[in-house]
Amino acid sequence: MASKPGYWTSLHGLATLTLLGAALYFIFVEHGAHSLPYFPFLIILLCPLMHFFMHKGHGGHGHGEHQHQDAEESYRRGLEEGRKEADNRS
Repeated sequence: MASKPGYWTSLHGLATLTLLGAALYFIFVEHGAHSLPYFPFLIILLCPLMHFFMHKGHGGHGHGEHQHQDAEESYRRGLEEGRKEADNRS
């Protein structure tokens, strides 16, 4: 079965990348003198957006609790195995 190509490799994605590249070129080269001083503020403003999109709400709609239980179970299992290995060594 053939997999669906991603957005960035499609014609629209390549056009988007081209337009973004042209926009960034003109921002840096043509307007760098009056736009570069604001880039530190833009980085600070990007932090909340990064957290919002990368964390995806920390498992909302009840998914986080299930993952938390799995993590606790894995931790307990690893702790027990570690204790057994330590007992075998001594």
